[in-house]
Amino acid sequence: MAAMLGGVWRYRGFIAGSVRREFQGRYRNSLLGAAWTVLNPLAMIVVYTVIFSQVMHSRLQGVDTPFAYSVYLCAGALTWGLFAEITSRSQGVFIENANLIKKLQFPRICLPIIVVLNAGVNFAIIFGLFTAFLVVSGTFPGWVYLALAPVLLVMVLFAIGIGMILGVFNVFFRDVGQFYTILLQFWFWFTPIVYPASALPPEIRALLGWNPMVAVVGACQTILVNGQLPQWRSLLPVTALALLCCALGLQLFRKRAGEMVDEL
Repeated sequence: MAAMLGGVWRYRGFIAGSVRREFQGRYRNSLLGAAWTVLNPLAMIVVYTVIFSQVMHSRLQGVDTPFAYSVYLCAGALTWGLFAEITSRSQGVFIENANLIKKLQFPRICLPIIVVLNAGVNFAIIFGLFTAFLVVSGTFPGWVYLALAPVLLVMVLFAIGIGMILGVFNVFFRDVGQFYTILLQFWFWFTPIVYPASALPPEIRALLGWNPMVAVVGACQTILVNGQLPQWRSLLPVTALALLCCALGLQLFRKRAGEMVDEL
């Protein structure tokens, strides 16, 4: 582990340069350039606000503000978006960079780190705009907002662990990536993002306990919608699962790194 971290530190320039190049390359041939990083999430927030708060007049039980459902929806969708981006891109990161892996000598662990940093940059921009919306609309939760940091950290660790496991397996079994894409769609709708958990029948609601993302998304929604600290005890299972997935992912990567080069 120490050698792996040392290698990452030595190649920090390579990591930073890759993140910068991908961000710049995404909008290189567009007229508005990097402005799209602001316009896209801004459009999403406006649509959620107008459709769900004004047109549909959606309301959440126990929260009497006109933007409650919009905040609830954005809190869940943005959190899920970060998780989905990290895991989806990680499961194909070694295959997509096969030529780079074969031609250059560098710590392969840098590739998943680049994925996480790229996803983090995108999330920071989008969530920054969402935070501005909270302030302008008068729904900013106050100091409780800081509690998002440990919640998101747990979610990112969970995403990294799953992404590493999927990334290694996908090199040897290409069906893994296709299967995960389908699974992710079912997983999204099995997580209370668009709907509150209270809207589900009791027998279906009991099954949500098996979904580790329910605790993470629910904690973010509690902080941003209700302005309250989440129940930290509910995050203990997903935290343990995140650490287990990270350990398993690193172990798989260390054992199969050499074989992955031959398979690619």
